[in-house]
Amino acid sequence: MKTIIAACSQNLSGSRASIQTTLRTLLAAPWPSQRDIRSWLQLLSVLQWVLSFLLLGTISLLLLIYLVFTSFWPISALYLAWIIFDWDTPEKGGRRLPCLRRWPVWRHFRDYFPVKLVKTHDLSPSHNYIIGSHPHGILCVGAFCNFITGSTGFGEMFPGIQPFLTTLAGNFRLPVFREYLMSGGLCPVTRRAIGYLLSKNGTGNAVAIVVGGAAESLSCHPGVTTLILKNRKGFVRMALQHGAHLVPSFSFGENDLFHQVVFEEGSWMRSIQHRFQKMMGFAPCIFYGRGLTSVRSWGFLPYARPITTVVGEPVMVPKIEDPSCEMVDMYHEMYIRSLLKLFNENKTKYGLSEADELHIL
Repeated sequence: MKTIIAACSQNLSGSRASIQTTLRTLLAAPWPSQRDIRSWLQLLSVLQWVLSFLLLGTISLLLLIYLVFTSFWPISALYLAWIIFDWDTPEKGGRRLPCLRRWPVWRHFRDYFPVKLVKTHDLSPSHNYIIGSHPHGILCVGAFCNFITGSTGFGEMFPGIQPFLTTLAGNFRLPVFREYLMSGGLCPVTRRAIGYLLSKNGTGNAVAIVVGGAAESLSCHPGVTTLILKNRKGFVRMALQHGAHLVPSFSFGENDLFHQVVFEEGSWMRSIQHRFQKMMGFAPCIFYGRGLTSVRSWGFLPYARPITTVVGEPVMVPKIEDPSCEMVDMYHEMYIRSLLKLFNENKTKYGLSEADELHIL
């Protein structure tokens, strides 16, 4: 019996020694620093955003179709009934949730690049505005961060102004994804949706439109400062019809976030992109950024490059319900001059040289 007790005592002593050794090893090991933890939080915040925009709508649609053939089919039926009932909501101001703009994850998202908003002139809450957002880039990171999240201080810089961002109307036909978009303040880039915000939603509304659209995204890559704008006049006509002032904005660094395989005009791949764009409203781009584990690997995450969005001086626009083509052309030229002035006054401050020019096609 004494022998058994002695053996047990030796085992317990050995276990204690092993535990103490393990604890000393863990305590001696280097723990992640606060800087490492912040970096991972920033990376994860960007990852969730990219996955949401690229996959949330498609996965939700496939899941609802799958549920139709299971015992959970009432979920799909109820959501279909909800979409039919709620079909016009995106074009009537949407259903934004202020708490989403204050979501803490957006601060980490902002700091990853980082994204900065620069104000040059006041915007009066007694007017409505159309903000032209340039350039498009691949995923419109600057426009989203500044006009949809509150992380860069838009509300504090422009008190009384409620920002909206337009995107493809087809995105609001995708289940679940439409709710995500509306909760942040996104709306379809249609005349009806924009007209509602500018005429039936009071004053103090600022509707941001990425004017270059899908066509501009096909040519973006680091170092390029080319905009598709010369024949884009629909937003000017809408501004005149509703008396909304035109505000140029430029996101310096937007085109530096991804590398893209750019096909020459006239090539068969370029023609496929143009045809797809006409049918679906967006152009398929072959792009890549950094991977999840290393900046040296390839992946679909954007590179950490600074983005500075400068909001320029408003172009005062009168209200003319049926503006002539000459009137539209005149204010379109005024807008382009204001945008060029904004670009030239700020390009050397935010990563470009004095020799860099803004090319408008």
